[in-house]
Amino acid sequence: MIEGPNRYVAPSGTPPLVQLNGIAKYFPGVIANADVDVDVQPGEIHALLGENGAGKSTLMNILTGIYQPDAGEIIIDGYRQEFSSPLQAIAAGIGMVHQHFKLVQAFTVAENIHLGWSETPRRASAALLEARTAELAAKFNLQTRPAARVSDLSTGEQQRVEILRVLARKAKVLILDEPTAVLTPAEARELFKALRDFVSTGNSVIFISHKLDEVLEISDRITILRQGRKVATELAADCTPAKLARLMVGRDIVLADMRERPAGAAPVSAEPILKLEAVDVLDDAGHLALSGIDLAVHAGEIVGIAGVAGNGQRELSHVLTGTRTPSSGRILLEGTAITKADAADFVARGIGHIPEDRLHSGLAPALSITVNAVMREYVKPPVSSGGLYKPAAATALAKEIAAAAEVAIPDFGMPIRNLSGGNQQRLVARREMRVASKVLVAAYPSRGLDVGAINTMLRYIVELRDAGAGIVLISEELEELLNLSDRIAVLYEGKIMGVVKNDNVDIEQIGLLMGGRSQIADGVSHGQ
Repeated sequence: MIEGPNRYVAPSGTPPLVQLNGIAKYFPGVIANADVDVDVQPGEIHALLGENGAGKSTLMNILTGIYQPDAGEIIIDGYRQEFSSPLQAIAAGIGMVHQHFKLVQAFTVAENIHLGWSETPRRASAALLEARTAELAAKFNLQTRPAARVSDLSTGEQQRVEILRVLARKAKVLILDEPTAVLTPAEARELFKALRDFVSTGNSVIFISHKLDEVLEISDRITILRQGRKVATELAADCTPAKLARLMVGRDIVLADMRERPAGAAPVSAEPILKLEAVDVLDDAGHLALSGIDLAVHAGEIVGIAGVAGNGQRELSHVLTGTRTPSSGRILLEGTAITKADAADFVARGIGHIPEDRLHSGLAPALSITVNAVMREYVKPPVSSGGLYKPAAATALAKEIAAAAEVAIPDFGMPIRNLSGGNQQRLVARREMRVASKVLVAAYPSRGLDVGAINTMLRYIVELRDAGAGIVLISEELEELLNLSDRIAVLYEGKIMGVVKNDNVDIEQIGLLMGGRSQIADGVSHGQ
């Protein structure tokens, strides 16, 4: 444990809170983990890095009792443990907050905190549960609204509820899987402060993330997995993003400027291929989410959408792909107004969609990899012929899409939820790019991907641009937008504050627009 201001210093001879010794886990045709050793010290934030499919999730599922190891041992506080269920792991002080939350949307925050908890009073009023929740929130410095329904909370608020549920059950080790993937920068700062408070008393955090800068900011030590094996454990102070990327993928990663067009790339069209005119859109609760949106997308260009999460990005991606109907205004494709929002019709017109929530919006988790890979082409040859579904042809197409996505799949019949999140994302991207002959709407396409997979994903998008499609790229990563976009539109509270040409961009100006400042500067226009 690194010593410093407000750092917990364990007494001499204190054992690690967690020791994983020689952990191995095998699935048919796959070595998920092999001979993995990791130790987590009291008072430490220990990051776990690795490419998608490197074995991070499997290792944590073993530590939390979801899987049992095929070899190796788990030692908690110096004592050997065997967990046959998550309940046993929680009882031993091991708690995990997964990337996809497991809250009951119709229940209040207080009800979710107390659900299934042995310390929940047998007869308790809503007021008592809310008071107990408020006390817990104050104790752990996690601001919540005890009486609010979970369905009414922002993603950041829901995450705090998940963390509070785990900490209320006296977790000494908190495992977080991609915790900042859906947080605003302000929410991420609040989370980091809460984590530092948590470990300052001798608890520990295992922090799984693909964002190398934040890993270096928050962690004390970093363990890197590659192809199921541990390749290194390093002090964060001794690392750089380039060093971590090299350890993760086994080679140097060069992130080139992708705006440059190769010889033979399709030119940017003179007229927009997709256009929104004075579009208003309501959110799920009936409130105005987008107001007066004017946006033009040309064939052969990438239009980036910048803004702090929660400012209308979700609704914009929905209206551009036919999954949400504007309350007013017009959508035009190649100059022709589309009068009815219909996702299938938009696909037939050549508009693909990489959705923000790949698991629930882009995939059917319980269905096979084959079905998910070909679902956009279900009614077309070769998958269907004369109205009949052809399983062999579907599997052959699924294998073709997986190969293009660079995803290794041992069994195309297994549920797609068994794939890592990054592999799900790459498969969705390649599937959607096959139908995106005119436009691809990509919402946070690199979210949850490792540095190597991000480079691959962005290369996919650039290839589609060069083939002549128009791209709408929604991202919370400003560097990503600057690296790819021809123009950047900035969303704030459902309005486009300005559109910036990415030839001599002023980062300060984009920051002002993201914060709601709308003054005009050189190269900044409103709408088009």
